[in-house]
Amino acid sequence: MKPVVYIDGKDGTAGLQIYDRLSARSDIELLLIDEDKRKDKAERARLMNAADIVFLCLPDAAAIEAVELVTNPDTRIIDASTAHRTAPGWDYGFPELSEAHRSAIKNSKRVANPGCHASGFISIAYPMAAMGIVPKDLPLSCFSLTGYSGGGKKMIADYESESKTEEMCSPGIYGLSQNHKHLKEMTKIPGLTVPPVFCPIVDDYYKGMATTVPFQMCQLTGVTTVQEVWEKLSGYYAGQNMVSVAPLNDPQFPRLHGNVLAGKDTMLLVVEGNDERFTVTALFDNLGKGASGAAVQNMNIMLGLDEMTGLER
Repeated sequence: MKPVVYIDGKDGTAGLQIYDRLSARSDIELLLIDEDKRKDKAERARLMNAADIVFLCLPDAAAIEAVELVTNPDTRIIDASTAHRTAPGWDYGFPELSEAHRSAIKNSKRVANPGCHASGFISIAYPMAAMGIVPKDLPLSCFSLTGYSGGGKKMIADYESESKTEEMCSPGIYGLSQNHKHLKEMTKIPGLTVPPVFCPIVDDYYKGMATTVPFQMCQLTGVTTVQEVWEKLSGYYAGQNMVSVAPLNDPQFPRLHGNVLAGKDTMLLVVEGNDERFTVTALFDNLGKGASGAAVQNMNIMLGLDEMTGLER
């Protein structure tokens, strides 16, 4: 029998992107709710408990409530909200971080899909901390550029409306209070003891991300050249399908543009700089490896399928 899948919150940005990746597939059965019952709790519960895999594409409070509707012990949940990313009993859905992460996802009943900005930061900070290059008490910083689709339907409508303000045509720095909702997972998942200074930026393009972490070589351990850093990261992600490291001093990157991997479900790390100061930048699509592509990858792993099924390299 084909695995049965239901998307709770299909009409949101993440839900629609997951639906787009699943609707043409013949290896799963996709349950759909009647439009007039979209907010009917009993009907949603019926469909969730009939599914092998449920995607939650909901605001945090609604996601927490939706989990309570699942009473079937065989129903497995992938939550795309922020609600459970650091919660006990939930496995963090970033399989490339370690074999332990991949194994946990494969066997999990509850997977928390990573946040978009957090995915970029953690793809850099986790391996560097795990390899002992970055001391876990080192104060890091991160600036992360995203397309406006990361803000959901309202932000998309604002940016695409005729009444868009002149200011919206330029980059907008937000999260100025240093209380951004991704900071909890950005600190906990790599095992850092100090939250990074985080500067998210939204700009006037639809999708794509460039998440950058700067480093001073003198603050690191076990490496003294940017070549050594590149070798360590390249080795860490060797053999992965969806995360890779660009060649050092790659001529295709005289500049790093946030939308270079728009439409793809992969992530590319770029190491640039010199033996005193350097940056590592994660390039990816905020709707791909930063959201819905990652969610579908997690589903594929949970179902024992090729992880790239239905995804774009």
